[in-house]
Amino acid sequence: MAGGAVPVLRATADVNRVEAPITIKGYLMCIFTSFGGILFGYDSGYISGVLAMPYFITTITGLDQSTTPAANFVISLSHQSLIVSILSAGTFFGALIGGDFSDWFGCRTTLIGSCAVFILGVVLQIASSGLALLVVRRLIAGFGVGGVSAIVILYMSEIAPRQVRGAIVAGYQFCVTIGLMLASCVDYATKGRTDSGSYRIPMGVQLAWPLVLATGLFLLPESPRYYVKKGDITRAAKSLSDLRLQPEDSKYIQNELAKIVANQEYECSLMPDTTYIGSWAQCFSGSLWVRSSNVHRTILGTLLQMMQQWTGVNFIFYFGTTFFTQLGTISNPFLTEAEKQHKRQAGACLRCSQMGHFARDCQAAPLNINAGLD
Repeated sequence: MAGGAVPVLRATADVNRVEAPITIKGYLMCIFTSFGGILFGYDSGYISGVLAMPYFITTITGLDQSTTPAANFVISLSHQSLIVSILSAGTFFGALIGGDFSDWFGCRTTLIGSCAVFILGVVLQIASSGLALLVVRRLIAGFGVGGVSAIVILYMSEIAPRQVRGAIVAGYQFCVTIGLMLASCVDYATKGRTDSGSYRIPMGVQLAWPLVLATGLFLLPESPRYYVKKGDITRAAKSLSDLRLQPEDSKYIQNELAKIVANQEYECSLMPDTTYIGSWAQCFSGSLWVRSSNVHRTILGTLLQMMQQWTGVNFIFYFGTTFFTQLGTISNPFLTEAEKQHKRQAGACLRCSQMGHFARDCQAAPLNINAGLD
C-alpha cells in the first residue's frame, strides 16, 4: 500500500455504527456539489429563449426585423439544430472521458478541471458574434458540462453520509430543475433588450455556477474511495476524517473506512486484470438475461436514461420558446416557458419530498408520464 505503513482498521458487526453522526458540514458540502445540477440545468434551458430573441436572430442570420415578415424572421431549423446539438456532442465526449479522468486524478480534481473548461467555453461564447464561432465555443463548453454532469453525482455519492445519500443524490436532479427555472427567468428579463446584452447576459450568468462549484471543491477533500483505490489508506482516513468531523482514530472513521476497503477488495475480486479496452468490455460481459450480470446492469441504466430522453421533454427545454413563438397563438412565449419551468420545479419538490418513502421504480413511472404529457 502507498502512504507508508498500513494502519490496522477496526471494524464492527454493528450496522448502526457504520458511519459517524450527520453534521452540518455533510449537508453544506453536498449543497456545493449540487451546483453541478444547476450548471447543467441552466445551460440546457437558457438557449431556448436566446434562439427566439430578435437581436440574436439578427446577429446569426443578418435579417432586419423591421423589413422581414414575422414568419421568416427566424433562425433556420438546421442552424437551430446545430447550435443546440453541438453542446450535446461535447457533453457526450466530456462524460465519456470524465470517468477515466476521475479514476486517474480523482473526482474532485476532475470536477475542478471540468469547471475550468466550461468557464473557458462560456467566456468564448459571450465574445462570439457569428454562427461558426458560437458553435465551436459551445462544443468546448459541452466538454465541461459533460465532465461535471458525469462526475458530480459520483463524487456526491462517495462523500455523502450513508443515511442521506439517496436523498442528496436525488437533490442533484432537483438542482437541474432549479437551473432550468432560473434560465427561463433570465431569458424573460432580457428578451426586450435591443442590444447584445439580450443574449450575452443569459450566457454570462452561467459563469456563476461553475465558480461556486469550483470554490466549494477547493474547500473539500478528495473522495476517500479514490485514495483506497490507489492504496493510500492513510490519506483515505484523513479525507474521511475531514468529511465526518471526527478524529482519524475514531471508531466511526475506522468502521466506515474498513467498509470502503472491503468493498474495494470485493470489486477487485470480481474484475479480472485486463487492458484499458478490456475494462470497458467488462461492462458488457455476462448474459443479458441474468440480472446480476454486467451487461444487464449496463443496458438497464442506459435504457432508463434513453427512455427518459425519448419522452420528448428535451424539446421543450431546447426549443420551447421558439416553438411557442412560431405557433402564433401565444401572446407571450417567454412567459409561457417560464410558467412551465415553475410547474416543473413544483413537481421536482414533490418528488424529492417522497424520496425514501416509496420505491424508486414506483416514482419513476409517474415522473416519465408527467414528462411525456408536459
